[in-house]
Amino acid sequence: MELSLLTVCYLIGSLTFIIGLKMLSHPDSARKGNLVAAVGMAIAIFGTIFLYEEEGKKLGNYSWIFGGLILGTIVGVLAAKKVKMTAMPEMVSLFNGMGGACAALISVNEFGHISEMLNFSVENIPGWHTTIMPPSMAGTLITIFLGLIIGAVSFAGSMIAWGKLNGKIKDFAFPGQQIFNLVLLAATLITAGYLVFNLHAGNTYLFYVIAAAALIYGVLFVLPIGGADMPVVISLLNSFTGVAAACGGFLYDNQVMLTGGILVGAAGTLLTILMCKAMNRSLTNVLIGSFGGSASGAGAAKGPQGNYKEISLSDAAVCMCYANKVIIVPGYGLAVAQAQHVCHELEKLLEEKGVNVSYAIHPVAGRMPGHMNVLLAEADVSYDKLQEMEQANDEFKTTDVVLILGANDVVNPAAKTDPASPIYGMPILEVEQAKTVIVNKRSMKPGYAGIENELFFQPKTSMLFGDAKAALQKLVAEIKSL
Repeated sequence: MELSLLTVCYLIGSLTFIIGLKMLSHPDSARKGNLVAAVGMAIAIFGTIFLYEEEGKKLGNYSWIFGGLILGTIVGVLAAKKVKMTAMPEMVSLFNGMGGACAALISVNEFGHISEMLNFSVENIPGWHTTIMPPSMAGTLITIFLGLIIGAVSFAGSMIAWGKLNGKIKDFAFPGQQIFNLVLLAATLITAGYLVFNLHAGNTYLFYVIAAAALIYGVLFVLPIGGADMPVVISLLNSFTGVAAACGGFLYDNQVMLTGGILVGAAGTLLTILMCKAMNRSLTNVLIGSFGGSASGAGAAKGPQGNYKEISLSDAAVCMCYANKVIIVPGYGLAVAQAQHVCHELEKLLEEKGVNVSYAIHPVAGRMPGHMNVLLAEADVSYDKLQEMEQANDEFKTTDVVLILGANDVVNPAAKTDPASPIYGMPILEVEQAKTVIVNKRSMKPGYAGIENELFFQPKTSMLFGDAKAALQKLVAEIKSL
């Protein structure tokens, strides 16, 4: 009866994961989708704690289990409540890394049980030290090594991504690093393959060598990748964590863990593919080409490429007030300034004056997939006002004013016009087709990809310098005075 009830708990958990993921596809239902999946996870966790039995014994160790649950809950809630929207990408990367570490530790724990069995056999069965593991263990060992390697790579890579996103770690590469990475990965996989069919008490130490090699590979894998490619890397590492968690589901024959891992792995993989498509680049190019690192060579920033003109707040206010259609393009600068709420106030103010206002969202704007969508949702911007790139590009031709708030690389015409640019071929928001373009930036410094933006020097473009929040607050005040 208890086993049947536990199976029902796992079934409920699996279904809520699927339903929650479906609800996450639309901002209006995303919050409820999170709650649905969280409830399902809670049912699966408590079902395992109280209903799981092995050889007639329950889990026990409740003080340790609930101590960890309480501590993790407190840390998670405080982190989620205190994190700023600008820091959301690094928090996601950090939490994703913790998932990879957990998956790797599961493999370490299960391998420890195998090592104990081997050592026991050496001590009690003559000649066992020359005997390899039986073939029936091969499948288990493959799963253990996959969970270890993928989880360790995800953990180490996510920690480097976290450091890069918060500015503590800089891009780094040495000559021949890509070849070194490939050799290290190949050696790690070959050693793991060797142990699967030749494991005995005398070579169990190689398991920990593999773990160390996987961690080193995870660091070197992400270290040279440029900041502009971080959204793709985060998505890829997220899929790694899902696959590693699925390996844990195989090891424990846990249906809900397997289902959750597969969903995360599949969703992360699909999102990675979509992100690469949005950048018009292959995943190999992202991982090896790594634009967004230190700017050098073709396409690097060369200083001002012409003359730019500034616009006063009063002129910008008049320009927007008497427009028929205004499209706002949010970027990382908007997130840094925490200006989403005043941006929404500007939107409502313009609409009161009869202006049609919408937002153009580039798939890789910000520092992680969906960063701008989440940012604007926090300010209660209607989802109906958010236009995807293809839709927005059709609208720019009939737009009177485009207001760019901290976006740079995703509106750079060099992606279409300059074959020497490292972002050449990346689909962009074609804001230059609008009648007037107003760009809010702190300075004329290049964007995250480290290259100059020729849009800033076009005759129809005007620069509105300053912090996004302060500039928008002054702009709102000017419009109210008209």
